[in-house]
Amino acid sequence: MGEAEKNEIYLSPAPHFAQPLATRQIMFVVVLTLLPLAAYGVWLFGVPSLVTIVASVASTVIFESLFRLAIKQDVRAGDFSAVITGLLLALVLPPTTPVWMTVLGALFAVVVAKEFFGGLGANVFNPALSGRAFLLISFATPLTTWIAPHSVDGMSTATPLSFIKPTEGAVMTASALAEKLGLSSDLALYWKLFIGERAGCIGEGAIFYILIVGVILAVTKIIDWRAPVAMVVTAVAVTSLAGIDPLLTLLSGGLLFGAVFMATDYATTPVTPSGRLIFGAGCGLIASLIRLFGGYPEGVMFSILIMNALVPFLNKIITRKYGWVSPAKKGKATK
Repeated sequence: MGEAEKNEIYLSPAPHFAQPLATRQIMFVVVLTLLPLAAYGVWLFGVPSLVTIVASVASTVIFESLFRLAIKQDVRAGDFSAVITGLLLALVLPPTTPVWMTVLGALFAVVVAKEFFGGLGANVFNPALSGRAFLLISFATPLTTWIAPHSVDGMSTATPLSFIKPTEGAVMTASALAEKLGLSSDLALYWKLFIGERAGCIGEGAIFYILIVGVILAVTKIIDWRAPVAMVVTAVAVTSLAGIDPLLTLLSGGLLFGAVFMATDYATTPVTPSGRLIFGAGCGLIASLIRLFGGYPEGVMFSILIMNALVPFLNKIITRKYGWVSPAKKGKATK
């Protein structure tokens, strides 16, 4: 063995631990936080959303296990990572997504976007968002068909984002949107959006719950606050410059859901604090530009996937010194 090889330092894939919690424990905590959100989505959209959630979770677990058996690797269903991927994928899908499409998206998420890259911690792109992007590009119409909450007949309707997108130089205000939706005031509109009483993906509407869970996960250091905060602040700032009500930016679409549950993925976000701030700001900027000028009303999914591709570059230019501790300041006693 050459001298250079002896001095090599090998860094294993994420997640890296700074606290005495195993991967399985962290994943289990995240599953517990997602289950009430899934249940709320079922309450809003009924049986179709339940079918989508069950199909997605079952498919991710089965496909991951079968693939790992095929390549003669240990089955890792017990670490709950496949369950999280299935839950996240289901929660960012329309409630009426056909079952076969959900299964196909789950296959792409866990096999192509995750296992082909080496499995847990080695993937470059967020698996759940990769599965959704694959479905959106392949089957645009079903993935952009929405139903209103508590809809008995399942008639399609538009999401609030489609109304507040700038058209011919005009931006839909909260007052105009409230009038269009038959609501009495701006406050009534904000409340409807806050509790998820609007068309959209299964898990993105319960803003009140997402905020509570985001704070809890950040305080307990299950997630890092920098990326989600930078993403939300940047998105609100950019869309505000375009004349869009900041509260509409926050309460419409999947901005908060993406910030809390997608932009904080251990494997696909930078390892340094400053890198996470840049990552989050980039997500917020790209999501805002797509919302304002893109062909799709929502840009959260594409923004996170694009920034995922830049994570290796951010880690390279903003390095972390592993094992290095800053020296004690003069005048302070050291133990």
